[in-house]
Amino acid sequence: MAAPVEQVGLVTVYVAQGMLRAMVIRGALESAGIPVMLSYESFGQTLGLTVDGLGQVRVMVPAEWAREAKELLTAQPPTGERFSVPKPPPSA
Repeated sequence: MAAPVEQVGLVTVYVAQGMLRAMVIRGALESAGIPVMLSYESFGQTLGLTVDGLGQVRVMVPAEWAREAKELLTAQPPTGERFSVPKPPPSA
């Protein structure tokens, strides 16, 4: 299999096995305001294969966003409450 070709000005910040995981990573980055491009072989997507490089999806961001994207992807999730309910305003 040929080596993946990087797009000019883009940096691969994550390599996913399968489109589903890549879409989740893309959503996390885009929700933080980071532009994302996915790069993959169409043959693996057509057949639904995720073996030996087929089905591999490279999540790429512009070079100037690479550091922030990598920090976001390696950050530990917050501990404690997952959801919080806003406190009601004080009674008058």
